[in-house]
Amino acid sequence: ARYFFNKEGDFNNLTAAAYHKKTHLLVTGFASGVFHLHELPDFNLIHSLSISDQRIASISINCTGDWIAFGCSGLGQLLVWEWQSESYVLKQQGHFNSMVSLAYSPDGQYIVTGGEDGKVKVWNTSSSFCFVTFTEHNSGVTAVTFTSTGYVVLSASLDGTVRAFDLHRYRNFRTFTSPRPSQFSCLAVDSSGEIVAAGSQDSFEIFIWSMQSGRLLDVLAGHEGPISSLSFNPMKCVLASASWDKTVKLWDMLDSWRTKETFIINSDVLVVAFRPDGKELAVAALNGQITFWDHDSAVQTGSIEGRHDLQMGRKELDKITAKQAAKGKSFTTLCYSADGQSILAGGLSKFVCIYNVKEQILMKKFEISCNHSLDAMEVFCVSKEMKNYFCGHRTTSLTFINSGILEDYHYSSVSILEHISLLLNIVISLLGRSWAATTTEGLLLYSLDSGLMFDPFELDIDVTPSNIRKTLSQKEYTMAIVMAFKLNEKKLIQEVIEAVPSSEVDVVCSSLPDLYVEKLLEFLASAFETSCHLEFYLIWVHKLLMLHGQKLKTR
Repeated sequence: ARYFFNKEGDFNNLTAAAYHKKTHLLVTGFASGVFHLHELPDFNLIHSLSISDQRIASISINCTGDWIAFGCSGLGQLLVWEWQSESYVLKQQGHFNSMVSLAYSPDGQYIVTGGEDGKVKVWNTSSSFCFVTFTEHNSGVTAVTFTSTGYVVLSASLDGTVRAFDLHRYRNFRTFTSPRPSQFSCLAVDSSGEIVAAGSQDSFEIFIWSMQSGRLLDVLAGHEGPISSLSFNPMKCVLASASWDKTVKLWDMLDSWRTKETFIINSDVLVVAFRPDGKELAVAALNGQITFWDHDSAVQTGSIEGRHDLQMGRKELDKITAKQAAKGKSFTTLCYSADGQSILAGGLSKFVCIYNVKEQILMKKFEISCNHSLDAMEVFCVSKEMKNYFCGHRTTSLTFINSGILEDYHYSSVSILEHISLLLNIVISLLGRSWAATTTEGLLLYSLDSGLMFDPFELDIDVTPSNIRKTLSQKEYTMAIVMAFKLNEKKLIQEVIEAVPSSEVDVVCSSLPDLYVEKLLEFLASAFETSCHLEFYLIWVHKLLMLHGQKLKTR
């Protein structure tokens, strides 16, 4: 049979469709954001709904036919709809344009992001879901941060406002403005959460407000170029400001905001960051250099030439070599690790670099994007083999140079493209276990912990007391403990734990899955009441808390 959707005259392109065989349900999505539910084979319309004003790009139905998922690529939107009760099960939407800034909450559980679409979003790091979106800004958000309590989010925008949001009531409770309209490019809040500072990119001034009263306390003038970055010393009442005028200034809060020190840098300064103990200042400039300063004595303690670490390959149509192209690369964001021994740096490149501050060497380089176009791409380019394929017409052949071997691939049309992920902002969790980056591909989280929390207590026929004792005799202690907890017999758990030699406790604790750490701690707590092996159980508790305490605390 053939059916037409446009009978009513609302000529609307069909963009996505899905069919559920068991329930005979046909779901169709249109370019206007409307979707229809039809029952086949009679083509009866069950209901119709508009979910957005953008085209529906994809549709999927779950196995029971109750839930329908819709994807809108234009808005970066995911919707899960229960059609029988006509209600949303899930509604998630990313930033409409690029994310440009982010910050971790003090406990590492949340991340706040700001985008060019003027939205401020708060995400849960364990579920990866956005749970609140603030839309008060009228222009792009340039900087976001949490206060030390973790209950207040601050954001600066090009619309000339700095806004404070309450994460208890989800409301904008303070709006800070300047006497003359200014576009704010950076933001910082002191460790007490009482002083808010924002830098302007058009009037070259720094504005200081009181969080409690919302009053403008001071306007700091002295820079001769746009303010690019601000950072409060975590231990002292000192504010560091960076500017395109090739200087970094230190302002003393206790001395009426007078300029305490001015560092002259060889190039435009893009970002400043204090070490967590407040004793060192890192400065990244347009020439690709990261310099380290002892701000008390105003002495430079070290520098890193990072330009070559941001270097990428040469593309087919590049007029200059990769080496020459690297001269335009620089770091636009810096972040110290929790212990202050390492520094993360990223810029307009697909690489994130981790440097050892003391040794000033590259420890690790992360490649954010490996997303090459499907047609063709060359990272290593032999310039003498380069031919001009693009002479105003389509070509039917391309020579691919790879490790000195020439191969011919044939295409009806060729587009040479490398999709580079621009690293816009980077931040480390205060726990030092994870870091996050905003890129053109979205918000990326990297962690030392696997984060795998789910483990069903499925008892299969292999989990028996005899098999547990057999595993124990083979000295596979971790496996034996997991099997004992699956069986959940108290005496057997005690038998397994007491069979582990005290010298092996450390190894067993480090390899134990997170789910069983809590179960083991609960068991040990009850065992202290009755057991005579007090020191042995104390060793277990000590090792478990040392290895897993931080993760338990965050949950």
